[in-house]
Amino acid sequence: MAGGPQQGGYPPSGPPDSFSPANAPQPPPTETNSAVLPGTEGMPLEQRIDLYRQNAKRSTDPKVQLDFAKYLIDIVPEAVESNPDPKAAQKVREALHSEALKWIKRLSSQGMGLGRSAYPEAQFFLANCYGNGNLGLSCDMDKAFGLYVQASKQNHAAATYRAAVCYELGAGTKRDPARSVQFYRKAAALGEKAAMYKLGVIQLNGLLNQQKNPREAITWLKRAAAVADEENPHALHELGLCYEKNTIPAIIPDESYSRELFTKAAQLGYAPSQFKLGCCYEYGTLTCPVDPRRSIAWYTRAAEQGDAEAELALSGWYLTGSDTVLKQSDTEAYLWARKAADKGLAKAEYAVGYYSEVGIGVKQDLEEARRWYLRASAQGNKRAMQRLTELKKLGAGAAHRRPGGPTKPTRGAGGPKDDNCCIS
Repeated sequence: MAGGPQQGGYPPSGPPDSFSPANAPQPPPTETNSAVLPGTEGMPLEQRIDLYRQNAKRSTDPKVQLDFAKYLIDIVPEAVESNPDPKAAQKVREALHSEALKWIKRLSSQGMGLGRSAYPEAQFFLANCYGNGNLGLSCDMDKAFGLYVQASKQNHAAATYRAAVCYELGAGTKRDPARSVQFYRKAAALGEKAAMYKLGVIQLNGLLNQQKNPREAITWLKRAAAVADEENPHALHELGLCYEKNTIPAIIPDESYSRELFTKAAQLGYAPSQFKLGCCYEYGTLTCPVDPRRSIAWYTRAAEQGDAEAELALSGWYLTGSDTVLKQSDTEAYLWARKAADKGLAKAEYAVGYYSEVGIGVKQDLEEARRWYLRASAQGNKRAMQRLTELKKLGAGAAHRRPGGPTKPTRGAGGPKDDNCCIS
């Protein structure tokens, strides 16, 4: 039905902000919220800005000065909303961004004072602005990379991680796998969670021209898992995969521990782990009991985040229904499969083709079915290829026939996968 327990690799490393592969581990986003000065509540906006400005000018603390720059960015929506004239509002936006940028650039270059070093947090913030083209800046990865490296020299962990990603991807610099690994190691040693995870994956899979080193990989993954949070759950999932398999010499498989790791990641909101638990409770794997209610609940949580595999799995549950848990619905089965297919999941494209061919949850339409089968077969889906061949043989008579196998597959005791199910 849902395709069985997921086997997976690792999500790609997260590059600087202007590149952002799905599921990429990233250091925490640069916060722009600044502390509110006491006594400023209810004060007119211009007066508040001036009070913050004077406070920043008096201070010798670069954090206070950077907070003021962030405050100028934060209050742009309020300032624009209070100005009904679009042209005037745009001038206000530009003025606030311009002043913020001046503070940030000065902090990034000389620390706002003679003899003071540049402030690495400001360099990191400015690098992200160049990476995204924020504050009126043109996107410039060369400048972003340079600032990441400068901040890294002062042991800024997140900047060190992003410099590593730049070296890996060739963003703002030439690709350099060796330098990339060097910076990942430094970032991990500085406590950057995403770097610990990435370094573990590199060692586990022998990426970036590195020799595989499962023992070191597991060490880094465990360190990352120990400090996992909502923004960095990836190591928990990767460790879960490691302990599920019997292919890594550094560990002894442990299904109970694997399930525990997936559960922790799922509870942190990580969609691949939520999908994984949905599979476990559907098929009774990793010491989980067969439990349709839990399976559907975990699939739903993953699907709510747009996970295509989970959307297709829900299609399977709606196709068959589950006594006392989920009412059978052809319409919902089609709609969930369509959501997954629109994301390019080959199995889902095949399923939508099947639904269109047979007329499940949607009006029977052989041309529509062929279109979806073609999309799935272009990704190498063998069942779609078989259906295209069969439809070609049947010709005009295809509209009066149904594909082989049961139209409405059912789950047997224990929820086994049905080989005839159109979305297996």
